Amino acid sequence: MRYCNVVVDISLDKLDKTFQYKIPEGLQDTLIEGMQVEAPFGRGNRVITGYVVTLSDEPEFDPAKTKEIIKVVDNSTSIDNQLIQLAGWMKRNFGGAMNQALKTVIPIKQKAKSKFKKILVLNIDRNLLDDEYNSLMARSNHSVAKERLFLALKDNDEIPWDVVTKKLNIGSNIIRDFEKNGIITIRQESEYRNPINHTRENEQRHILNDEQASICNQFISDYDAGRLGTYLIHGVTGSGKTLCYLEMIEHVINKGKSAIVLIPEIALTFQTVMRFYNRFGDMVSILNSRMSVAERYDQFLRAKNGDIKIIVGPRSALFTPFPDLGLIVIDEEHETSYKSENVPKYHAVPTAIERARIAGASVVLGSATPSVDSYKKALDGEYTLLSLPNRATANSLAKSEIVDMRSELRRGNNSIISDRLAGLIEDRLNKKEQIMLFLNRRGMLGCISCRECGTTLKCPHCDVSLSLHRDGKMHCHYCGHTEPKPMVCGKCGSKAIGGFNIGTEKVEEIVSDMFPSARVVRMDMDTTKGKTGHEDILAKFKNKEADILVGTQMIVKGHDFGNVTLVGALAADMSLNIPDFRSGERTFQLLTQAVGRAGRGEAEGLAIIQTYEPEHYAIIESMKQDYETFYDKEIMYRNLMNYPPCAHMLLMTIQSEDLEQAEGLANALHDRLKEHFPDAKMLGPQDALIAKINDIHRKTIYIKDSSYELLVSIKDVADEYLLNNTRFPKGHVYFDFDPINSL
Repeated sequence: MRYCNVVVDISLDKLDKTFQYKIPEGLQDTLIEGMQVEAPFGRGNRVITGYVVTLSDEPEFDPAKTKEIIKVVDNSTSIDNQLIQLAGWMKRNFGGAMNQALKTVIPIKQKAKSKFKKILVLNIDRNLLDDEYNSLMARSNHSVAKERLFLALKDNDEIPWDVVTKKLNIGSNIIRDFEKNGIITIRQESEYRNPINHTRENEQRHILNDEQASICNQFISDYDAGRLGTYLIHGVTGSGKTLCYLEMIEHVINKGKSAIVLIPEIALTFQTVMRFYNRFGDMVSILNSRMSVAERYDQFLRAKNGDIKIIVGPRSALFTPFPDLGLIVIDEEHETSYKSENVPKYHAVPTAIERARIAGASVVLGSATPSVDSYKKALDGEYTLLSLPNRATANSLAKSEIVDMRSELRRGNNSIISDRLAGLIEDRLNKKEQIMLFLNRRGMLGCISCRECGTTLKCPHCDVSLSLHRDGKMHCHYCGHTEPKPMVCGKCGSKAIGGFNIGTEKVEEIVSDMFPSARVVRMDMDTTKGKTGHEDILAKFKNKEADILVGTQMIVKGHDFGNVTLVGALAADMSLNIPDFRSGERTFQLLTQAVGRAGRGEAEGLAIIQTYEPEHYAIIESMKQDYETFYDKEIMYRNLMNYPPCAHMLLMTIQSEDLEQAEGLANALHDRLKEHFPDAKMLGPQDALIAKINDIHRKTIYIKDSSYELLVSIKDVADEYLLNNTRFPKGHVYFDFDPINSL
C-alpha cells in the first residue's frame, strides 16, 4: 500500500500541515506530487479538494484508520493547481523538500492590512443641489471651501476623498458637514497598492526594422498556429530586443493572455518598467524584494484577478499567479542571478519553460551574450534561434581596445587607471560626454595571480583557478588537489604575486583626485540600499548631472545612456580567476555587456579593456564582440573537460555545527551512493571552498555524468538515505544541480 500527504490549505502558514491518505490501487502508478485530488475530510460525508505534496510507502498512522483518496480532479486548470504542479517538478529536479518548493512558488498569502479609498457620492438630485448652492451663495460671508465643493459636485457625482482634500484643499470638517446634511454619502472601497507612481509618457511607436519584424512575425505565426515553444533571441547590444519583446507581448495580450518579464537586476527595473508602462499603461506592474509585503501581496491579487496583464521583476516574479499566462520573457537570460542560492536551488530558465508547458505558454529568452547552455540548446534545435546581428540605429557597435596592464606596471604606472584610459577620460570630459568605469570584482575571492606576467595559478587537473584557503594552501574544489602558495611567480620569478583588493569606493576616490572638476557618482551595493537607490543614481546620470559613473557589474547590464561615449573596464580579467569552469564565459559576457554601453547615441563609442591576460580568448573575442567564435572555443573546452552543458554536475553540500557529524555524514553518503552507482564519477568528500561559515562545517561531493536523469536518481537515493538517517542527526545536505556558485 502506498500513501500520500495532502495539503488542503495552501496559505503559507498552513503549508506544513498535511493529512495522509491511502492511494487507491487504480492510482498507484499515476498519482504524482502536485496533482489535485478529492478526499474525505473529517466526520460525515464532507469532501475536500487538496494537493498531493509527498508520496510514501510508510504509514504515519494506523492504516486501518487512514482514509483513501477519492479521485484525481480532472482537467483542473486553476492557477494554484499549476503552481503546485510546478513545485512538484522543482522538488524532483532540483532537490529539497516539497514544502520548500511550495513556499517558493506560492505567492504571499498572509493577509496584509487592506488599503481603502474613500469616495464622496452625491446623495441628492441636481435640482436640490442647485437650491443648496444658491442658498450658500446668498449669504454675505459664505465659505469659499464649501463653494468649491458644491461646484465640484455639480460636475461629478463621485469624487475621490484625496482629490477633495488635496487638490481642492477642502477640510474634512466641511466634508463631514455635507455628509451630516445628507448632501453626500461616503463610500469606502478597497484599493490595491500600486508600486508604479510615475507619470506615463506618450510613447512614440517605433517601426520595426526588417530584422526585428522578421523574428516578431515568426513568433506571432507560431503562436497563432498553436506552436508554443522556447525562443532564444541572440541580439547584439542595441539591436532592439526590448522592442521585440513589446511587440510579442502586445500580440499575446490581444489574444486575452498575460505576460511575465524577468530581468536580472533590480537596478534595471525602472528603465525597463517605463518602457512597458509607456506602452501598456496600467496593465503593467512590478515585483521586487525592495517592496513591502503589502505591496507584493496586492500585485499578486491584481494579477490573479486580471487587473494587470504584465508583471516585470527579477527571478521571483516567475511565480506571479496569472491564470491566463501566455508568454514568459527572460531578458539577459545568461545572468547568474537567475539561479537561486536558496533551497530549492532552481534555475529560472528551465523552470520558466516548465511553467509555460503547464500553462500553455511560450518562452522568449534574450541576450547579446547567451549562456553557453542556452546557445547549445538552440543549435541542437531544442530552442528556436532568432538573430539580431545589427544595432537598431545607424551607428555601429563601439570600438574596443585592449590595454596590457603588465606594460603599464613596467613603465612605472601602479594605478588602476592606465595612461591611455586617463587621456581618453580627459578628452571626453572636455567634450561634455559621459564615461562609465566598470570594476570587474568577480573572482577576487582567494585567487592568486602575478601582476608582472598575468599568470593565474590553476589546478593541473581541472584547468580552473586554485583558491587560497585559510590553511595557507591553494585548493581545487573540483578534484581536491592542493599545493602551497608560492612566494614568487613560477613563470617569471616576480614577487608581485597575490590577490587583488580594490573596491569601487577606492576607484571613485582615485578618479576624483585625477579629475577634480569631474562629477563622479558611484553605484554598488553600498550606495543602492534604499528603496529607490538604483533609480536615483541612474536618473542622476541619465539627466547628465554626473560625468562619470563608477560601479560593479550592475552598471553594465541593459542600461541605455545616449551620451556615454567611453567605457573603461578595470581589472577586466578578474572574473577569469573564479575557481569555476564558467570563468571564461562570465568574463566574455561581462566585458561584452560593458563594451555595449558605449556609443548608443549619435556619437561613436569606445571601450578600453584593461587586463593582465590580453592573450585569453575571452578577452580577445569580447573586444571583437564576436560571440560565435567565443562559443566555438568555449564549447570545445567544455567538451574536452566534460563540463556542462556537455555533461551535468551535482554538488552535494554537507553541513553541521559538529565537524565529526559533517565528516561522518559525508563519508556515509559517499559510500551509500557508490554502492548504488559504482560507475558514477564522484569527487570528494572534501572541504568546501569556504570550509566553515558561522561555525558551520561544510563538506562537498561532486558528481558528474552526461545524464541529468541519472543525477536526479542519485539525489533520490541520497534523499532516501537521509530520511532514515539516525547516525548523523546534526548533519544536513543540500543539492545543487549544475551549480553556478560553488562556495
